[in-house]
Amino acid sequence: MPATVLAERIGWDGSASWFREQVRRVRPDYAPKDPASRLRHDPGDQVQCDLWFPPAKIPLGNGQLGSPPVLVMVAAHSRFITAVMLPSRTTPDLLAGMWFLLNGQLSAVPHRLIWDNEAGIGRRNHLATGMTEFVGALATRIVQLKPFDPESKGIVERANQYFETSFMPGRTFASPADFNTQLTAWLPRANTRTVRALKARPVDLIGRDRAGMLPLPSVAPSAGFAHQVRLPRDYYVRVLSNDYSVDPTAIGRVVDIRADLHRVEVMLQGRLVASHERSWSTGATITDRAHVAAADVMRARFQTPRAVPAQDDLIRDLSDYDTAFGVDFTTGVAS
Repeated sequence: MPATVLAERIGWDGSASWFREQVRRVRPDYAPKDPASRLRHDPGDQVQCDLWFPPAKIPLGNGQLGSPPVLVMVAAHSRFITAVMLPSRTTPDLLAGMWFLLNGQLSAVPHRLIWDNEAGIGRRNHLATGMTEFVGALATRIVQLKPFDPESKGIVERANQYFETSFMPGRTFASPADFNTQLTAWLPRANTRTVRALKARPVDLIGRDRAGMLPLPSVAPSAGFAHQVRLPRDYYVRVLSNDYSVDPTAIGRVVDIRADLHRVEVMLQGRLVASHERSWSTGATITDRAHVAAADVMRARFQTPRAVPAQDDLIRDLSDYDTAFGVDFTTGVAS
């Protein structure tokens, strides 16, 4: 209830500013309470996930600077930190990033992946396209927290703060690849620190955490960008706001596009027709000179008129037709 309404209800005729100040002071005593229960994190039960945006401008190529998202995943029981910088926060890159960390750094699959309401993961209790297949292949599930529930994801939030106070100071980065190289080299040191709440080091507890997790699947889940398109005349395909050249011999054919965190590949019936390093900038055109040379040859061949072969073997003497029809022009009489 606004302070002006309260003043009217009780018939207050004194200073309005003084009354508003007194109401502001007593409001917390009447506000609804939100108790924060103590959470228990069983080994292997959950990994908390979040995106952290480093406070630094990193060269992305094509003359652009930016702060790409860093996917941070922390095993809740051991506090073991894994992280990698992603080209974008789109669903394909989030899927590729999660699989990269689960397979390459954590080496196991938790029973639950805890997320907030990140658009690339899902909104309003509906997972984004591709998420259901991903968690199904891993035999895990994604839990998206309700708003105003910071305690349930506090472990990964503290890890983000730890990055800013312990990893970032004094560092410069030449590229996203350089950022990931430095981050990968620093993470083992971060996981050997003693966590005050646990009175132990994450590296000493991760074994117990992995023992409670699920094993990695024998077949890798579908992750990253995947699309099919009929290659147009300009022999370029678009992948997340960038254009990549393709062998022009595939023009007019349906090609399969695959992109992970590092490379973009295009296949035509199992044959590789393009392979490029993934660009982190936006609006870029990435060209393979071999594709341009092949297009020049095809264009010159198309524009050169075809020579008509001589057909001497089809020319016959007209007297042969006279004989065939029984006409003798020497006498003018048909035989």
